[in-house]
This record gives sequence, C-alpha cells and structure tokens, in this order.
Amino acid sequence: MKFPPTLVQSHYLSPLGPMILAASGAGLAGVWFEDQRHLPDTSAWAQAKANSVLRQTATQLSEYFAGKRQHFDLPLDLGSGTAFQQSVWSALLGIAYGAHSSYGVLSAAIGKPTAVRAVGGAVGRNPLTIVVPCHRVLGANGALTGYAGGLERKVKLLELESRA
Repeated sequence: MKFPPTLVQSHYLSPLGPMILAASGAGLAGVWFEDQRHLPDTSAWAQAKANSVLRQTATQLSEYFAGKRQHFDLPLDLGSGTAFQQSVWSALLGIAYGAHSSYGVLSAAIGKPTAVRAVGGAVGRNPLTIVVPCHRVLGANGALTGYAGGLERKVKLLELESRA
C-alpha cells in the first residue's frame, strides 16, 4: 500500500486501545490500532490540529463503541490500495452491522470466486479498521480467523455488534 506523505494524523483512545487516524484531502485514509499488523510508517505525517474528517471520525468511533452508531458517515479515501484491494474494501462496506460474511462470499461478490486467498490478504490490509468492517469476515465454517488488530479485539467488536 502506498500512502501519500501529505496525510495528516491524530490519535484516538478507543476502549480497545490507542488508535491512529489519518486523512487526506479526499477523506479518511486510515484507522489503525497502534499495535496492529500492516501499520504503515506514520512518522512523516503531520499531526492534525483542526481536521474536520479526523474530528468526525473520533466522534463517530466514540458513538460506535457506546453502541449508538451502526454505520459510519465519513468521506473515505481508499486510494492507498490496488484496484483489487479497493474492490474488496468496497465489498466489506456491504456487510451490515451485526452481520457476518466469509472470504468465499466476498470473492464471489467481487466477481473473483477463486481468489479467496487474495481476498483474505486484502481484508488483512484494510487501512480503515472498524469503519470498513473487516472484523465481520469469518472463516467458511463460521470460525474466527485472523484480524490485523488481534483476535481478542475482533471478538470484542463482534460482541459489541451482537448486542444491538
């Protein structure tokens, strides 16, 4: 994934640990737990002083964790990924709050039914954790599978959504 050096960032303390939020001029470009896999090097990105997208993201994340928000209403910038990754991330947006999907279903949804492993790789590199709900993807048999933010967090996110 390639992120422009012009991104701005801020930090958000979630109930599941500290997070980094990043935005471009086009919208929200990143939401990561500080210790998750595939976290890009953010050292060159300026700290945002007054970025409306990052403020809205923090507010909406707080509402989500409080059980008051089921859908994020933010401009998204998925441009850091390849065309294939972007198609997978867009398909993730179609998984409703409290619902689940599988890598096979996602593969079929993007018209690549044999690309299950590649879909799994794209899901794992989703730069907008929670906002683009990769935590809602389970194995074919319903088993918990990897989550770049850690399986413990995935379980907590799924539990949060199951209470709705």
